[in-house]
Amino acid sequence: MDTPLEIAQLGNDILRRKAQSVERIDDPKIQSAIDNLIATARLKNGVGIAAPQVSQSYRLFIVASRPNERYPDAPEMEPTAMLNPSILSHGEERVKGWEGCLSVPGFRGLVPRYERIEVEYWDRQGRRNVRELSGFIARIFQHELDHLNGILFIDRAESPQDLVSEEDYWNLHH
Repeated sequence: MDTPLEIAQLGNDILRRKAQSVERIDDPKIQSAIDNLIATARLKNGVGIAAPQVSQSYRLFIVASRPNERYPDAPEMEPTAMLNPSILSHGEERVKGWEGCLSVPGFRGLVPRYERIEVEYWDRQGRRNVRELSGFIARIFQHELDHLNGILFIDRAESPQDLVSEEDYWNLHH
């Protein structure tokens, strides 16, 4: 049975550490971590979640975009495990968009991200994938990749005015 895991919160030093590469994707511990991350994202209404957020220092995250109460306009995407991910190239254009994070509850930030990126990752079957991502999905990938490098969205906001409470965010945008 997939178990939703406890989310590491801002202040926990695992969120500030660089995660370790996944050596063996077929390791039952890694496969179990993938299932538990997917279950946790679903339960917590996350559109993505990275292993360090559940106190596991692996270069692994899930992109699981779907409309939910935290992101009502999110596009639909099957939950996808991305192991040892990287950005191969990106477009020039950077766009500011609102982000939240399960590890930084109660806040939203206006964060600049690349609009289009070409990425590489290994899936849970150990196959290499190269994909072009754009818009919200590209934003999720960049947000989760930051988690693997010890960076949080609040570090990326360009000014204090770009950080607001969750409550103010909803009052402003709905």
